Amino acid sequence: MQPFELPEFYTAHPARLNPHVETARTHTKRWAYEMGMLGDTVGGAVVWDEPTFDGMDYAGLCAYTHPEADAPTLNTVTDWYTWVFYFDDHFLERFKRTGDLSGAREYLDRLATFMPADGAAAPEPANPDERGLGDLWARTVPAMSAGWRERFAQSTRNLLLDCVWELRNINTARVPNPIDYIEMRRKVGGAPWSADLVEYARGTEIPEPLAGTRAMRVLKDTFSDAVHLRNDIFSYQRETEQEGEVNNGVLVVERFFGCSPQQAADIVNDQLTSRMHQFENTVLTELPVLFEERALDAPQRAAALSYAQGLQDWQSGGHEWHLRSNRYMNAAAGTRSMPLGPSGIGTVLARPGFWRGLAGPGGARSHTPVPFPRTGPLPLPEFDVPFDLGLSPHLGAARAASVEWAERVGFHAPLPELGGRRLWTAADTAGFDFALCSAGLDPDADAAALTLSAEWLTWGTWGDDYFPVVFPAAGGAGSMAAAKACAARLARFMPVEPGAGPAPSNALERGLADLWPRTAGPMPPAARHTFAAAVNSMVESWLWELANHIQHRVPDPVDYLEMRRRTFGSDLTIALSKLARGGSVPEAVFESSTMRGIEHAAQDYGCLINDLFSYQKEIEYEGELHNAVLVVEVFFGCGRERAAAVVDDLMRARMRQFQRLVAEELPVLFELHGLDAEARAGVTGYIGELRDWIAGILHWHRGTSRYRPENLRYPVGHATPRLGAPRGLGTAAARLAPRAPGHRPTVEGRTAS
Repeated sequence: MQPFELPEFYTAHPARLNPHVETARTHTKRWAYEMGMLGDTVGGAVVWDEPTFDGMDYAGLCAYTHPEADAPTLNTVTDWYTWVFYFDDHFLERFKRTGDLSGAREYLDRLATFMPADGAAAPEPANPDERGLGDLWARTVPAMSAGWRERFAQSTRNLLLDCVWELRNINTARVPNPIDYIEMRRKVGGAPWSADLVEYARGTEIPEPLAGTRAMRVLKDTFSDAVHLRNDIFSYQRETEQEGEVNNGVLVVERFFGCSPQQAADIVNDQLTSRMHQFENTVLTELPVLFEERALDAPQRAAALSYAQGLQDWQSGGHEWHLRSNRYMNAAAGTRSMPLGPSGIGTVLARPGFWRGLAGPGGARSHTPVPFPRTGPLPLPEFDVPFDLGLSPHLGAARAASVEWAERVGFHAPLPELGGRRLWTAADTAGFDFALCSAGLDPDADAAALTLSAEWLTWGTWGDDYFPVVFPAAGGAGSMAAAKACAARLARFMPVEPGAGPAPSNALERGLADLWPRTAGPMPPAARHTFAAAVNSMVESWLWELANHIQHRVPDPVDYLEMRRRTFGSDLTIALSKLARGGSVPEAVFESSTMRGIEHAAQDYGCLINDLFSYQKEIEYEGELHNAVLVVEVFFGCGRERAAAVVDDLMRARMRQFQRLVAEELPVLFELHGLDAEARAGVTGYIGELRDWIAGILHWHRGTSRYRPENLRYPVGHATPRLGAPRGLGTAAARLAPRAPGHRPTVEGRTAS
């Protein structure tokens, strides 16, 4: 029996079947025999026989996910998917069931050598995994650019590393927390690999001017998350009952919230829907702006849109294949025929799940919060910070110096852009007490370094307050254009090479023009580049917030948590700590998944501390949409108390994750990179600074006046708002959205449409 009923999926785009599907079926079966996959055994058990292979129908998967590929291309893509699924099942039998972690590592290290760089020779293959990868690599990469080859090789290596991560979780019976799960699943799961193959299948590549932009990153990330979450729903029964798997999103949610499999599947489906809406929002609101800003020509725009359509086709086709393949939990495998219901223009409205998805998380529900509700103070949890607090003895001097600095650069002066009104007063800056924060973040800093840190925190927070007042959401596209112009000018005040920037024209620019040379001057060029990128990342995140406010859109939970690290300025403060390590720690160590996981766990804990303390200030007095408690309220359709409890649970999970990574995976990282005593001491010292960072963030929130109810007031220049329906771009959907055809229990047990 199935452990739950499949939820109603949001399917906004119809699946299409490639006409070359039968050709691909014939070809890939012959290829699988040639590679030795059909009939291969592990410990006397057959991994795949022909009936099993036919029922899984990988040609059907690729024909649905790449409906426009020509016959030779579809054959190659189908062989890639045949190889990757065979590898997964073979690895299960040979290593997961036996728990042979060391053998698995050796096997994967050798397998990676079958993706040689140009001109290098691969070893002689010894098994179907190696034979298949070597054959496919030679057939595929000549048609693509060097940049694509590098990306695809990395995606394939990550996919192989996924098996080690899963095996480690199985061996320790550890179920990852939801945030850890989504991030690691995306990094080492198969969907980023699939996104790279979309470029090959469509005969186009992402235009160079768009590579590395937030929009393209979000398209790939949302595609990957949706593919993985959909697969987790369909594969839950297979993975939990047959494979002993713990790396499944439904199981993760089930255990994290202590709910039933059905409730967990519904929550994961909501998360899937929300990620798909994020994909759509990025295509419709971010790509057109990027096309103009980067001055893309017609072929480049067509290439970017072709890639987006390819990802969209994959989502629709992948869903259809899951409904048919005997590999997964579904009662209709092999019994459905095309087309599914009505087809043609407008018939999307008749498909099951469409209205529910449109009205749910990421859709109309995300545009419905009424601004400036009366919230009152939010009760705070007991924070589980097991780290000792240290405070710099130079706190008093840094307090006085940082307030004087704010006065000198104009943070307390009347601002022409605010009609002569002040954003902050000297009393505000003194009460906010950013020196107290710096004293906890870096208790060993000398007086000059501590003062500089306090001034950076003052500048970043003043800028965070400045942007939404000077560039209000009510200004629409005009405000966004002006905000982007401001951000572009700020970047000019951080030259990587020594030299003068432009003359500052306002207090925000004066502050940065003063801070940059004092901070970056002693750094080598590479460090200056890294630090400038961290500052720019924070400034650009203010633009992301403004874009959401213009749409009156509460962000998707995953997008929010990833962007929150930037809006909070944690990348900036942590960059200073890393740069202080000099060259003692190899960059590859800082770039490893273990160190990234440690940093993200610490950052998330600090960011969520801020969201709990600032809830009343942001929601009641500022009409803010970017607060984790509100994001959870909207996503789960629950009240603030339950939402705050979910945030508290998430914080505790992140603290456990931080401590587990440091205790269990850091020693493995030391051995893997062969770090000497100096480098190990550098990493250990950096971990100590992250502990100081968490303890200092919590101590500052308890000591600052910034969030005390008696000090809260509406923003400069804003009258006390009247409560009413949300307004702005996109909010019409919130007023017109129909009720979903079905109801589901929320995590509170309430009913939400």
